[in-house]
Amino acid sequence: MSARNRRLPRHRAWPLTTTDIDECLGPFMARVTDLRFLTGQDSGTIVLGAAWIPPIARNYGRGTHSDMVGFRMDVHPVDAAERAATRAVLRAHALPQLHEWIARAIDADETWRLTPHQHYWRLTDGHLTHRDEA
Repeated sequence: MSARNRRLPRHRAWPLTTTDIDECLGPFMARVTDLRFLTGQDSGTIVLGAAWIPPIARNYGRGTHSDMVGFRMDVHPVDAAERAATRAVLRAHALPQLHEWIARAIDADETWRLTPHQHYWRLTDGHLTHRDEA
């Protein structure tokens, strides 16, 4: 995303680009219904988030619109000085893990697919962790 359109303070930057994600996910990118580059409050140690939006009824017969069923991804901003190092770690580890998570989700049973899921990648002191969260 160009600096002109970035909407982030100068000391913040996104560690990944749309191209990075496209290259990693390949044909799975067609299953991503929402790719967001967040601009809000500091996310702490979260650098990447993914969620499965299921085709479930919310309440009183209202359901999720079919265009929203699929995967949502959030790229969280990091300190601009740490962007290059964070990008390298995410490209080497988090994006392949994301690819695997999406592949497993596509092959999951109906029970899994009818339940919302969130998965976060956190980077703390150069150590990347990830896990499913409610």
